Amino acid sequence: MWVVITSDIPVVRVHAREVDGVGQVGSLADDPVVLASVAKVLIVLEFARQASLGLVDPTERVVVRRDARLGGWGTADFADDVELSLRDCALLAMTISDNTAADLIVERVGVEPVHLLAVELGLAATRFTGGPRALLHALLDESDATGTDPATLLARDPGRTTSSTPADITRLLQLVWTDAAAPPRACAFVRDLMARQLVRTRIASGFGPGVRVSVKSGTLPGLRMEAGVVEYPDGGRYAVAVCAVGPDGGRGALEADLALGRAAREAVDRLRAGEGEPAGR
Repeated sequence: MWVVITSDIPVVRVHAREVDGVGQVGSLADDPVVLASVAKVLIVLEFARQASLGLVDPTERVVVRRDARLGGWGTADFADDVELSLRDCALLAMTISDNTAADLIVERVGVEPVHLLAVELGLAATRFTGGPRALLHALLDESDATGTDPATLLARDPGRTTSSTPADITRLLQLVWTDAAAPPRACAFVRDLMARQLVRTRIASGFGPGVRVSVKSGTLPGLRMEAGVVEYPDGGRYAVAVCAVGPDGGRGALEADLALGRAAREAVDRLRAGEGEPAGR
């Protein structure tokens, strides 16, 4: 097994696979991890799927109530109620990781359909139990009941909430990038939004100019992760998921993010050098 050796970040889980081939490399790639905001890829994919099938109107208006907002970025900082479309909720959820916008989408498309989408796509290690608010409540409830720090819960029992594995996440992205996860229009919608995420200090930091990187990040206490697709000018496309679980040991957030970028680059370099194993082994 290839093992990531780094002193930059705590426990590293990484997986990379060829989008258009069968090669893959990984370390602890089948270990479950809480998805955090990376789950928004599944949420928005199900929204886009339903929209493409005419089951939901992407222009439907919803109201983000000031007193119902969850912390984080985007509408969480607004002073007043704001009305916007479900399509714009998807934009905010993916580009700046707006938690309340993601919850509004979940309320509209349903929790079960998102979970069933993962089942339908063969993501056997992926479990969806709800949006960002559901994740927060699960962690706080368990922490209150056991007296355990939420960061410890993340590493100990991801099965209590929305979770997956690095290998499942890269498989999901491979399906999205090959139009196999949903109707092509829905997959293109997700790809476009992932290319527009504003955070560029994780996977993107490991790659130079000319390499297109489309990603979705996720962060919780004791957890830093990101998943995305790296596309080279020569046509090579690689799905990557990197995750660090545990305390950062006094290192700054930027240092930890850059270390994830280096881990992603190492994994992709191994694939490009022909060192990957066929998927399924």
